Amino acid sequence: MNTFIFDLDGTLLPMPSQELFVETYFKALAGKLTDHGLQAGELIGAVGAATEAVIKNDGTMTNEQRFWEKFCSILGEKAVELEPVFEHFYQKEFAVVKDTTSRHPNAGECIRSLKEKGYKVVLATNPLFPRIATLTRMEWAGLDPRDFELITTYENSSYCKPNLNYYKEILREIEKQPEECIMVGNDVKEDMCVAGLGMATYLLKDCLICPEKMDIDHLRQGDFDDLLDMIRELPVLS
Repeated sequence: MNTFIFDLDGTLLPMPSQELFVETYFKALAGKLTDHGLQAGELIGAVGAATEAVIKNDGTMTNEQRFWEKFCSILGEKAVELEPVFEHFYQKEFAVVKDTTSRHPNAGECIRSLKEKGYKVVLATNPLFPRIATLTRMEWAGLDPRDFELITTYENSSYCKPNLNYYKEILREIEKQPEECIMVGNDVKEDMCVAGLGMATYLLKDCLICPEKMDIDHLRQGDFDDLLDMIRELPVLS
C-alpha cells in the first residue's frame, strides 16, 4: 500500500450535520441568484435537478458539462450566463457555509505524516462542486492542495460516488492499482463501496453516515485519533 485516498466532507472536514450544510448552502446560493431575476424556488429546483443529473452521470461528459446541460434545459440557454455569478458566489458568499463545518487538527497532521513517510495522497470528494468551491472547503479544513496528487472536482470527473467508475477514474489518473490504495471516508455507502474493487478501506466514525441496516462490524474503523495512530505506525516507504 502506497496511496491514501481521502474523502473531504465529514472526513478531513468535519461536518456534524450534512443537512445543515446543504440547507445553508442552498439558502446562500438562492440569495445570490435571486438578485439576477430568478425566484428562489425555481432556482433551488433547477440546481437540485442539475445536481441529481451529475450524480447519475454516465461518463459521456464531465460532471461540469452535465450540470450545465441540465441547468440550462430547465431555465433556458441564457442560464449559462450565470456561470460567472456562481464563481463569484464561491469566492465570496460561500464563506457563510463554513460555520456548518469545523477544523480538526488531526486532518492536517494525517496528511503531513503520510507525506513525510513517502505516501501519495488523493482527495476524493464527491465531485458535485467546481474546483474553486472544493479548494475553499480544503482551506476551511487547513489543507494544502499541493499535498495531493489529485483533487476530484466537477471539472475533472465524469462520475460520482457511489458509482465504482468514479474510483476507477481516479485509479487511472494516478496510475495505481486498487491493492496499492486505501480509502478513508465517513460514508458507508459512498466511500466504503470501493471495497468492491479490492481496495482497503478505513471508516472514520467522527461524522458517520450509515444507512439503516448496513452492517459495519466487519469494516476497519475508528475515530480521528485512531486514524492518526494507524498512520504513525506505518512504515516509511523507500
